[in-house]
Amino acid sequence: MKTLTYIIILALNLFTIQAVAQSTTWVEDEAHSSIKFSAVHMGISEVEGNFKDFDIKVMSDKADFTDASIEVTIQANSLDTDNVKRDDHLKSDDFLGTETYPVIKFISESLKKIGDGEYQLTGKLTIRDVTKTETFDVKHLGTVEAMGETRAGFKLTGSIQRFDYNVDWNKTFTKGMVVSKEIDIVCNFELNKK
Repeated sequence: MKTLTYIIILALNLFTIQAVAQSTTWVEDEAHSSIKFSAVHMGISEVEGNFKDFDIKVMSDKADFTDASIEVTIQANSLDTDNVKRDDHLKSDDFLGTETYPVIKFISESLKKIGDGEYQLTGKLTIRDVTKTETFDVKHLGTVEAMGETRAGFKLTGSIQRFDYNVDWNKTFTKGMVVSKEIDIVCNFELNKK
């Protein structure tokens, strides 16, 4: 009986701690946030693009964000490279297959501080229903009180291998691949505290 009473009290205490420990929510300022990517074309030039439709949700209570939980959801069909023909090809099943796989998702596992305002962000990235662990470099550009909001700015950089996600359309020519396997990613996020 004493054991059962102890378990119930412990469970209630844990529930109370979780209920009290509500995290602060941060969401993207759409006008000042972007998700960009680039690939090398025929080994000699870089082609850039971005996603127009995405949501970012960050839960964090600490000023340095080391306790942050981050979730990014991208609508794959919002891809834009300033060329309709290329966009249609990238949205096709040769690449992202946006009709079958409409969402790209990233869920963080850790945000490790490695220097003054510098972090390594590790989490699960899902493209075409393939999920892999990826690590990106993140720079915290600062937090300010402005225009009635608390705002925090971040820049994320890194690269992924598209073949890891079955984005494996491949044509070659005499000097190599038409589209590089490595995709560089640059994201700028301005988050507003809610």
